[in-house]
Amino acid sequence: MKGTPQFPQCGFSARAVEVPTQIGRPFAFVNILENPEIRSTLPLIANWPTFPRLWVNGELIGGSDIILQMYQSGELKPLIEEHSPKV
Repeated sequence: MKGTPQFPQCGFSARAVEVPTQIGRPFAFVNILENPEIRSTLPLIANWPTFPRLWVNGELIGGSDIILQMYQSGELKPLIEEHSPKV
């Protein structure tokens, strides 16, 4: 993501971080603005050009639009709950 969950640096990152926060499960993040090597390498590995991205259990789920669509359809919450600890 661009920025941190507390201080997202773009609207897409702000929207993307709202979903796992709403679900109430812990999540990790990487601020690509402070990690240029990750920012330049990850698109080559994952074949996904934009940030932020959601990965669950080592699998790329998608960017902020897909995150929001899956959350609204009810698909994302069980996926995250299955692969993350309760807080």
